[in-house]
Parts: sequence; C-alpha cells; structure tokens
Amino acid sequence: MNTTSFRDEWFSHGKANVLAGLTSSFALVPECIAFALVAQINPLMGLYGAFFICTITALFGGRPGMISGAAGSMAVVIVALVAQHGAQYFLLTVVLSGVLMLLFGALRLGKLIRMVPHPVMLGFVNGLAIVIAMAQFEHFKQTDASGTHWLHGAPLLIMAVLVAVTMLIVYLLPRLTRAIPPALAAIVGVAVLSQATGLPTRTLGDMAHIAGGLPMWHFPEVPLTLETLRIVAPYAVLMAIVGLLETLLTLNLTDEITETRGQANRECLALGAANVMSGLFGGMGGCAMIGQTMINLSSGGRSRLSGVVSGVMILLFILFLSPLIERIPLAALVGVMFVVAQQTFAWGSLRVLGKVPRNDALVIVAVTVITVFTDLAVAVLCGIVIAALNFAWQHAREIRAEVQDSGDGEKTYVPHGTLFFASTAHFQELFDPAQDPQRVVVDCRHLHLADHSAIAALEALSERYTRAGKHLRLAQLSRRSHQLLQRVGMDVGEPEMAGARR
Repeated sequence: MNTTSFRDEWFSHGKANVLAGLTSSFALVPECIAFALVAQINPLMGLYGAFFICTITALFGGRPGMISGAAGSMAVVIVALVAQHGAQYFLLTVVLSGVLMLLFGALRLGKLIRMVPHPVMLGFVNGLAIVIAMAQFEHFKQTDASGTHWLHGAPLLIMAVLVAVTMLIVYLLPRLTRAIPPALAAIVGVAVLSQATGLPTRTLGDMAHIAGGLPMWHFPEVPLTLETLRIVAPYAVLMAIVGLLETLLTLNLTDEITETRGQANRECLALGAANVMSGLFGGMGGCAMIGQTMINLSSGGRSRLSGVVSGVMILLFILFLSPLIERIPLAALVGVMFVVAQQTFAWGSLRVLGKVPRNDALVIVAVTVITVFTDLAVAVLCGIVIAALNFAWQHAREIRAEVQDSGDGEKTYVPHGTLFFASTAHFQELFDPAQDPQRVVVDCRHLHLADHSAIAALEALSERYTRAGKHLRLAQLSRRSHQLLQRVGMDVGEPEMAGARR
C-alpha cells in the first residue's frame, strides 16, 4: 500500500472531495438524529456530536477519507445510563470514554487491530451492512395517538416509489456522468421532485427540528465523587471499546478500498480528543461510521477536505440551513442508505463459504449474526476467540517427533512444532517411558516453547522417566528455553549445551 503525501491528504481533487463531503453530511443528519432518539436525548446533541467528531477526526486523524460521527453502536450502550441518571451523567461518560481512547492511542495499542482475522473483518462488514439496511425500515413506520405502526395505503406507496427512484438515480447516473456524486444528485433530485409536486411524504423535519445555536462549553453538572465514577466508568469503558473497534475496523476497510495505509494510533488519539470536546460542548459520543464512509468514498472523497466539509456542513445546517434541510424527504436518504448497505455487504464472502475452511466460514457467519443481534464489540471478540481456538487446535495437532534409536542403550526424540497449552497432551503421548532404554535424549532444536504450560509439560515428562528409573536429557535448547527451564530448577546441563541459537 502507498502512503499519502500532505497534498494528497488535503488538496487532491478538491471539487470531488467538497461534493463528497456535502453528500455524506446529508446522510449524517438522519442517522445522528435517530441515534440521539435511541439514546433518549435531545437530537441537537447528536448533531453537535457529529460536528465535533467528524471535523476533529478529519483534521487530525490518521485516515483521510473516513467519516466519523455520533454512532448508533455507541448510543445503544448508554440508554440505561440516560434513563437512570440523566443527560449530564451521559456527557461525563462521553468525556471519560474520550480520555480512555486518548490513552489507548498514546500507548500505541492501535496495532492490536492486526489481531483481527480476515474472516472477522468480513463478518463485521456483512453484519453492519445488514444493520444499516434494517435500520431504514424504521422510517416506514409512523407514530400517532394510537401508537407506532407501519405505513399503509398512499403514504406507503409514495415512500416506496421515492425510495426506488432514489436507488435508480444512484445506480444509473454514473453511466451518464461522474461530474456529480450520484448520491448527492439523488437526494437533491428527489427533494426537488417532492417539493415541486407537493407529494405528502415524511421529511427530515418530521423526525426533529434541527435549528439551534452554536454549541457552548459546559462541563457536565454532576458531583465529582467516587460514586459518580462508579456509575459512569463501566459505560465509558464499553463506549471506548465499541468506538475503537468500529473505528479501527472501518480504517482497515478504508485502507483496502483506497489502497493506502492509515495511521491507527493517530486516529485513536484524534477520536479520543473529538469525544472529549463533544462531551464538553454538549454532544454525543461517536466513532467512524461505515455507511457514511462508504458514501464518501463512492462519491470520490479521499482527502481530509471531504471530512471537514461534512462536519462543517452539519454545523451550518443547525445554524442557518435548517429550513431547507428539514424539507429533504426521508425516502431519499433511505434509498441512499439501502444502496450503501448493498455495496457494503461482502457478497463475495457468500461464494467462498463453501470453499474456505469450515472454521473460517463459521467465524464469518457467527460475527455477522452476533453483530446484527447484539453489538459490534461482542461480535468481534467472539470472532477472535473462535479464530484463536481454531488456531490453537490446528497447531496442537501438528506437533510430532522423529525417533532415532542408536542401539547402544540410548534413544533420541526430535520433536517438531510448538509446545503450548493446547499441545501438551499430544506431546506427552509421543513418549513411552516404560519401553524406552535407560538413556533418553530429547533434541529440542525444532521445538518452540511458547508458554508456562510447555515448561510444565517438560517437567512432567522428566518426572515420568525418573519414576521409571531412567534418565532424560534435554539437548539443543535455544538460549531462551535454557534460561526458562533453569529458572524452574530443571537439570538442563551446562549453558554451552544450549548452543548459540536464540
């Protein structure tokens, strides 16, 4: 992959990046409002959060072209906190989660994302694509005095037609011209059509009024006590984990699409600073948003300019443009998000399910399903655990030994492989103290001791031969293995027996 220069990060393809940022800002508004409503807070808090998080990560983050905002994955984990303790405790939680993200980046732990296997990445992408698509069906419902129910009759027909028109524009416009992002053309075109014909369809203004003033600095009004910390700390940790996971996974996906390499630790630092600022100015917490990032990338957004434009436009919507933005039909944004979900889903993963190892196929399906029905953090952790257990099982089965019988009362075993917690039982089965001669040598030149279980296994093997009245000698140990075994008091001979290997 190529690294990007300063000019590429900021000024390459300026027009395309400005239009891409404008397009993604339209898509940010309903998502942020919806997530704020899920979290049971003022929708303006979601928009303020989107402004701070999108702008700051675009300016200082490690991944140009990626769009961050007030994310639903972080909103759902704090619903109980808001319901029990109120919005002020929530804002302190956002600040604390930002501090944890800053600490994560400062410790340069972003490299841990390399531990996420590719099948987990596929499951993450597929799960979020399904979540994005499912979330759009909420806009096919309406709430009145009798409760919430599905649209029917003419309102449903109008909504469905406008969604279909939006999707057709997005799919067909690139065949005619690429001068304007198809998603932007679809949103503006359907909005003009709706206003010109007077179609009675739901608009952004029906979700919430987004007019407001400048965000003001305001430290959360909560008692700064250990009891407060006990309340907010668990939620802050969970928010930080979810936010970092979704951001780093989206960063990896963006790297693949753009064929450039982002800076994970720098992105973590910027995300942490953005969440701290958002919480101090009355905004929601957030992280990278895969749907809006895909819109930005597909619209030609590759530089920091696209993210800055997207964030600044959110603030302009709040301050000056709310009368216009509130007229945008929800159907137009729903149609765009349906296309995003279709383009985000890794359809190729379905074709390879029967070709890849069954364990990898299980990981893809499991992470997808868990993402849909629980949350991203649980899904990714489950996927990593499944992949790690599969790796341990496969390596445990690979340990073997060559046997060399000299015929003069000495027998040599030459084990190959990694000795660790999962392979110790099979390792013990390779030896037969009862039938072996009086002197047995274990040549360890091809044996890697990975953990304490490996040391315990060698101790147990030595004791087996001692009980049988026979002598076991370890030879050709690496320097590290020699030192480890010496510490536990095993007789491994003089240091020079370990050879020069490390």
